[in-house]
Amino acid sequence: MLNAPTDAMAIEAATTPPSRSGVWQRRLFLAWLLIPTAVVVLAVVAFPFVYNVAISFSNMNIYTLRDWELTGLGQYAAVFAEPAFWAVFLKTIIWTVVCVAFHVGLGVLLAVVLHQQFIKGKGAWRVLLILPWAVPQYITALTWRGMFNFEFGAVNLLIEGLGGSAISWLSDPVTAFIAAILTNVWLGFPFMMVIALGGLQSIPKELYEAAEVDGASAWVQFRTITAPLLKPVMVPAITLGTIWTFNNINVVWLVSNGGEPNDQTHILVSYVYEAAFSMYRFGWAAALSMVIFAILFTFTQVFLNRTQATESVY
Repeated sequence: MLNAPTDAMAIEAATTPPSRSGVWQRRLFLAWLLIPTAVVVLAVVAFPFVYNVAISFSNMNIYTLRDWELTGLGQYAAVFAEPAFWAVFLKTIIWTVVCVAFHVGLGVLLAVVLHQQFIKGKGAWRVLLILPWAVPQYITALTWRGMFNFEFGAVNLLIEGLGGSAISWLSDPVTAFIAAILTNVWLGFPFMMVIALGGLQSIPKELYEAAEVDGASAWVQFRTITAPLLKPVMVPAITLGTIWTFNNINVVWLVSNGGEPNDQTHILVSYVYEAAFSMYRFGWAAALSMVIFAILFTFTQVFLNRTQATESVY
């Protein structure tokens, strides 16, 4: 009950819509707050992207660096006409599919194990398993490159200790590519494990208790409860992981020492870097980068739509 005029005045002021001048003042204030962010986005995202698009339609190279001009779709035609593009593209698909499959498989498996009640020292295990993701990529990649050394690497020492023969990992294109994949798997599974752990903690325990009462096995519980309820969490993570893996130049470049041997271990993003900064084919590299952008954009839209990642699971 209102006993004082001030209370009524306060309620009236709170419920009275702001004047037109007040609305514009608020909008102007918000605009001033957004200006620094907008400037940064334009400087580091929008302008480089638009400039790259322009270069992709030009003849820019080492000889026309200062007097390049727009030439139409010639660079895009040259990208698809180059035989090496298709070989590198296939290798990139293999790289992405294998790495993401192991990232998700190992990540979900470890998350399910760590989520069990009987596991002791969960905090310590989580810290140890997150370490590969926490260490900077270039340090991990160089460390693994040393571990794949033919004479003194830990991997060959382990193989010889088990009675096998040492492998010249970095001298053959196939084994060098496998070495890069193994390194990237080591780097990527902790991210998926953390995401899956968060998803598992949000699943009601009552569902598992009811399933146990019905006599459902552990596999049936995973297939009918865990997997469907993890889907809204894991699908965006898989999408991000696919994009990151597809564009992960650090591991391939550092483990294979720039695509060695004989530029046979490149994926598309490292091939773009090689074309731009070793062969100075700037227009061609820009066109290829736009092709990569189109591939990832199309994949993202199709994958999210097909998996219906945003639909409710309840």
